[in-house]
Amino acid sequence: MRTFLAVHRSGSFTAAAQALRLSQPTVTTQIRTLERRLGHSLFERLPRGVAPTAEANELAARVAEPLDALELVAGGGPAVPHRPLRLAGPAEALQVLVLPALAPLVESEGLRLRVRHGLSDDLLEELRAGRHDLVVSTVRPRGRSLVAEPLADEEFVLVGAPLWADRIGPGRIARQGAPALCEVPLVAYDESLPILRRYWRHVFGVRLTCKAAVVVPDLRAVMATVAGGAGVSVLPRYLCQGELDAGRLVTLLEPEDPPINTAFLVRRPGIPENSCLEGVLSLLSAAGRSW
Repeated sequence: MRTFLAVHRSGSFTAAAQALRLSQPTVTTQIRTLERRLGHSLFERLPRGVAPTAEANELAARVAEPLDALELVAGGGPAVPHRPLRLAGPAEALQVLVLPALAPLVESEGLRLRVRHGLSDDLLEELRAGRHDLVVSTVRPRGRSLVAEPLADEEFVLVGAPLWADRIGPGRIARQGAPALCEVPLVAYDESLPILRRYWRHVFGVRLTCKAAVVVPDLRAVMATVAGGAGVSVLPRYLCQGELDAGRLVTLLEPEDPPINTAFLVRRPGIPENSCLEGVLSLLSAAGRSW
């Protein structure tokens, strides 16, 4: 049943085997034995992973709570209590928000961290496969294989260097909307301009068709490029607030309803494999309320 629940939660025989520290053939054999005893299939094999059947979802709903409680009573929770916590998320959020908040735990509680950054979709797949303990994600995961808790809302702001604010002119964007920016170079972290496109759609109500003048796959580098005078961009306020306060960047528009994105703390369900995870979750949840 423990093996079944691990497969159900991870959506993968391989990920379940890694989480349970078993070989994949052992996991496969146990699931097949359980299916024979129950008289029906529990998982549909997919090109990547498995999908639970209706019977599997019903069984998981019945056994998850008592099995998790049994893990606690039997001391089978954190198998490796002193293993470093494997944390992943967007580089900018980790640097500016998350890691400074966790720094006190390193000194006071002996927290050990191994940090990796990347795109949310990729990191969530790796979390399902057991490669991370906790992911800070700007995407809410789908399905039941992961548990997501809201961490903080990030506000996006249209920014440029003071020279571009002067060239565009005071109040011009508020009066004209997107056309006021037609001749202004755009700086983005991806060729598809996802943050810029969302801002144009949400604030101006139009589809952005321009291409970026500069593409650099790091929002901190985008910020530095814009502050240097290359053009304008849209950035999370938490990331650029220091540059705004210092006058190296200027907010080009203050819409009544700015675009907001929610960041989530995402983990696998069940008893944490790492004993530090609950403390980290509690600290970040409290810190997130002030972000």
